[in-house]
Amino acid sequence: GGPRKMADVVANLIARHGYAEQQGLDARTSAWQRVAGSDLSEQTRVGNLKRGVLEIFVGNSVAMQELTFQKRQLLKQLLQELPDQKIVDIRFRFGAID
Repeated sequence: GGPRKMADVVANLIARHGYAEQQGLDARTSAWQRVAGSDLSEQTRVGNLKRGVLEIFVGNSVAMQELTFQKRQLLKQLLQELPDQKIVDIRFRFGAID
């Protein structure tokens, strides 16, 4: 075929980026559920990964305390589960988990 319209090329790139981002979120969510275990993962929601910092939203203070206590081990396990994601830290934040 001939040359493609710039708008089509840009739309395709945006769609691919969104798809790749969703795949990354799905992979992080699955890994988080395995690493945190069912009790803690049910009280949390995986957020964005920005500059290597994975954001985890936590629904209550008891879970926040437990996660903070286990942070080093959780990070170590996530690095093993998701080596290509380049996670360097986890940031826990209070927020909606549904």
